[in-house]
Amino acid sequence: MKAIIDNLLAPVILGRDPSEPAVIHEDLYDLMRVRGFITGYYVDALAGIDIACWDLYGQLTGLSVAQLLGGRRHRTLPAYVSGLPKATLAERCEMAVDWVAKGFKAIKFAAAVSDEGIVQEMAALREAVGPDIDLMVDLHWKFEASEAIRLIRRLEPYNLYFAEAACQTEDMEGQARVARGIGVPQALGEEWRTVYEYRPRFEARAMGIIQPEIGHTGITQFTRIAVMAQAFHMRIIPHASISIGIFTAASLQATAALQRVPYHEYQHSIFDRNLRFTNGDMACAAGHYTIPGGPGLGVVPNDDVFTYIRKV
Repeated sequence: MKAIIDNLLAPVILGRDPSEPAVIHEDLYDLMRVRGFITGYYVDALAGIDIACWDLYGQLTGLSVAQLLGGRRHRTLPAYVSGLPKATLAERCEMAVDWVAKGFKAIKFAAAVSDEGIVQEMAALREAVGPDIDLMVDLHWKFEASEAIRLIRRLEPYNLYFAEAACQTEDMEGQARVARGIGVPQALGEEWRTVYEYRPRFEARAMGIIQPEIGHTGITQFTRIAVMAQAFHMRIIPHASISIGIFTAASLQATAALQRVPYHEYQHSIFDRNLRFTNGDMACAAGHYTIPGGPGLGVVPNDDVFTYIRKV
């Protein structure tokens, strides 16, 4: 992505007005139209530039990104705990109970590490945390549609909140079949980058919850995707960026301007560790994110970022 920015994108945007981030994004998206431009690392690079432009626009105006997007609806956002990285089912149940004790009301487990069986994992977690905690499962694109429907139906008696990524991302028909065949929302979208990838899934009613990842979409596409989701009466639970915290701040700012947001994902093993790389009041505790205050994204990278980069 750095090579794409250095060699293709930076020379084009030098001197542009940072108060036009959406226009800049559209111009850069069109730049490589004849060479393959609609997904992958090229669009990831566009996302990084887009986030930086919105941040700069906010810094120049003294407004937060949420304000620039139309207004901050939320001061905090409910967070769901993503992943229970322990070796055994008993340890994972104990970890889930610990998160509940800290004030978190929702937890997602990974089917890929449910060594004693996915249904057994769900049953054990439900018994451990009680009836009032929202439990989700990430299926990691592992199942054919009929297999996924059968599995999810077996999880539903344990009050499953959503099932994520049941089929391979290319299997749009399978995604729609799963959504029609289960009694809980299907959650999709962390790997998609533009509204053009989301639109056919909206039209097919392939999910009830979308999970845009701002590190792939940038703020401009994130917002367009979210607005379209609201038009289809779908809920928005953003994916938690795996980054030093800049992307997470961008996601929280963009999400703060939206309706129909029951949760934002909380990658605790990454977010907490990487807070040391940014200055600002962004935090996640007692079941809620604190949306960073101040202009732009509300956080800035500190010297630890550059020290770390030099070491790497």
